[in-house]
Amino acid sequence: MIINKVEICGVNTAKLPILTNEEKKVLFAKIQLGDRKAREQYIRGNLRLVLSVIQRFNNRGEHVDDLFQVGCIGLIKAIDNFDVTQNVKFSTYAVPMIIGEIRRYLRDNNSIRVSRSLRDTAYKALQVKEKLTNQNSKEPTIIEIARELGIPKEDVVFALDAIQDPISLFEPVYHDGGDALYVMDQVSDEKNQDELWLESIALNEAMKRLNDREKHILSLRFFEGKTQMEVADEIGISQAQVSRLEKSALKHMKKYM
Repeated sequence: MIINKVEICGVNTAKLPILTNEEKKVLFAKIQLGDRKAREQYIRGNLRLVLSVIQRFNNRGEHVDDLFQVGCIGLIKAIDNFDVTQNVKFSTYAVPMIIGEIRRYLRDNNSIRVSRSLRDTAYKALQVKEKLTNQNSKEPTIIEIARELGIPKEDVVFALDAIQDPISLFEPVYHDGGDALYVMDQVSDEKNQDELWLESIALNEAMKRLNDREKHILSLRFFEGKTQMEVADEIGISQAQVSRLEKSALKHMKKYM
């Protein structure tokens, strides 16, 4: 997806207007009176929200124009359902609506097809989950959801799993302003230890160039197959520090190789 594209769906994104808080209040008052021109102006004045949201999905391989159109549907739904009496900023309310609309689009157009009956079961389970959460002020268990629906708990688990979006190994899960931590950094290495590339003679020689701490971290990560979080707990530092030390050590090893 080209996120720096200037014209999307015939809209010049470089010239989108920015509404002030006062302008938003005035326009929304007109919208509530049925003024369609004010509604169109309010939509156009908030298209930057849609642009900012679709950038989160730039690794999905979807066309930017399609995501923009779907995001605009979410924006319009947010405008139609926004309650000014709740003392919440419109952007705070609209962004989750836009994200939800895009996620539904991606889920329904996923190459991994899920049957209609399975999706229906999953959506019913989500509705029951929301209802029980509101009733009991706590999230229900799978067993409670299954009991409410009158189906086996295994069917609930299978249906909910089926509608989950696949996660890339390169999806960032944490960022402290330095190097990002990715999903792959938290996955243990289950490969046969005899086949690991770190056991080659050249790499063993490069390992000798590292200090004791770097050797220990690489040994835990690549020989014992531990995650960065497990390594961090064992040696008493943060996961972000483990990530930085690991990348630095590998960089030094490449230099000597």
